[in-house]
Amino acid sequence: MIVFDKVRWKNFLSTGNGFTEVNLNTHRSTLVIGSNGAGKSTMMDALCFALFNKPFRKINKPQLVNSINERECVVEVEFSIGSTVYKVVRGIKPNVFEIHRNGSLIDQDAANRDYQKYLEQSILKFNFKSFTQVVILGSSTFVPFMQLPAAYRREVIEDLLDIQVFSRMNMLLKDRIKEIKTEMNECEHAVALAQNRYDLQSKNVHRLSSVYQQNKDEIAAMQSSWKTDIRNCEKDIEKTQIQLENVGDLLAKSAVNKDQYHKMRDLISQVKQKIQSNLSTIEFFTQNDTCPTCTQQINAEWKDSHVSDLKSKDETYYSKLELMQPALESIENKVNADTENAKLYESLKNELKNLRNNKRAAETRLNETTIKEDTQALKCEQESLEKYKEDLDAKLEECAKVNSNHQDYSIVSKLLKDGGIKTKIIQKFVPVINQRINKYLQSMDFYVNFTLDENFDEKIMSRYRDDFSYASFSEGEKQKIDLALLFTWRDVARLKNSTSTNLLILDEVFDSSLDSTATEELLKILKGLGTNTNLFIISHKGELLLDKFETTIEFVKENDFSSLRMDA
Repeated sequence: MIVFDKVRWKNFLSTGNGFTEVNLNTHRSTLVIGSNGAGKSTMMDALCFALFNKPFRKINKPQLVNSINERECVVEVEFSIGSTVYKVVRGIKPNVFEIHRNGSLIDQDAANRDYQKYLEQSILKFNFKSFTQVVILGSSTFVPFMQLPAAYRREVIEDLLDIQVFSRMNMLLKDRIKEIKTEMNECEHAVALAQNRYDLQSKNVHRLSSVYQQNKDEIAAMQSSWKTDIRNCEKDIEKTQIQLENVGDLLAKSAVNKDQYHKMRDLISQVKQKIQSNLSTIEFFTQNDTCPTCTQQINAEWKDSHVSDLKSKDETYYSKLELMQPALESIENKVNADTENAKLYESLKNELKNLRNNKRAAETRLNETTIKEDTQALKCEQESLEKYKEDLDAKLEECAKVNSNHQDYSIVSKLLKDGGIKTKIIQKFVPVINQRINKYLQSMDFYVNFTLDENFDEKIMSRYRDDFSYASFSEGEKQKIDLALLFTWRDVARLKNSTSTNLLILDEVFDSSLDSTATEELLKILKGLGTNTNLFIISHKGELLLDKFETTIEFVKENDFSSLRMDA
């Protein structure tokens, strides 16, 4: 509960440079009187200006400064909530806005707008509309609850039921939803980019895998071919080595054959030379009878004997030649075979060398092919694909959280809208509200069945007449409804401990359309408000009400300045 202690002001409207102070928590009931223009309603304007930065009546802010002094307009309000004492100071020329808590100024780093928001939402827990429906009932610029638009009616009730927090939460939630929709768009864009990168990389990996598999198959075929070549080379090398060894064994005897061949040729040559020499000698003895050297006569008998002897030798030589010639041919055949074997040996050596070279070449190609099988490039691309997959999964997970938050916000938004939690709470209080309204109407001898629905549209039923509206009644009946609503709102505020205050100000309520009976009934209601209410009645009918209140305050105007006189 907010307990207002005092309000004081200077250079405010018609008030001069000295502070005018009204104690708000001293007497249970106070009558405020004065002539027209004396400043009776100034306290309501001062109270509203200090708390909400605008007066109760429709007065422009620059016009609040006293037109004579034109400066140092200051209004101060002191109130307490529990054990905490607050003081609000607001001024014009110079502009001042201060909130003191237990004597210490509350931090003013925030802008004035936020400072005002802090005052209304965190300290007072009500705004101007609620304050003027629960604390002040005026006859001039006051707009009765029943004349407020539906949105304003709901705002007042939300303040009374202390559920305006849901409206503030809804406003904050709208900002959150707007932000999360932006996040969702960004998420969708990020996921699309990540998905595109992943798809492109996946295609690239698939292409490289296909190429790699194709290369692998080709390489496998080549490797198989080269391994076959190596095996064939190894078989040929083994076969050639055996042939080479066999030919080598044959060539080992070639030197003996050559030696025999040359010896046989030498022997044959010697035999032939001897035959030729014998034939030359025989021819000489046949053709000559005298020795050409000594010119002696050659003995015919000796000559015949010698020629016969030579012919005998030739026959022996010819016999030998006949035996030696086949042997020479045989040996020559062996030498020729050795020559062919030597050629074959060299050929086999070259072939073995070529086979070994071919084997080494095939082994080299096989080894080089194994090196070409390196899949490092494909592995790098696959690692990049994994990274893109992780990034995509992270983006999807992040978007899933954002979408989940958006769904949660959507659910909460439905709960925070007018048809959600607030409606449920209001539905529970509507019967209480209607019961209190009708109680106060009956107390003022106004016997109608007045009900408000959850949208705060009225339904009024009277004897013989149904479906009346607020506008159908006379001004006096309307005022009774307004008062019944005012007292009901105060009761509801007290029940909820939301906008419950000690202060109640009625401006010229007794001066308007209430008849004497209604006035008496209203006074009874006011007396029954309890000890926690400090009532201020502003009226022109002071002579009729003086004995009805504990104290009287009179505003007078002297020398164009309003001043206050109290009569305890």
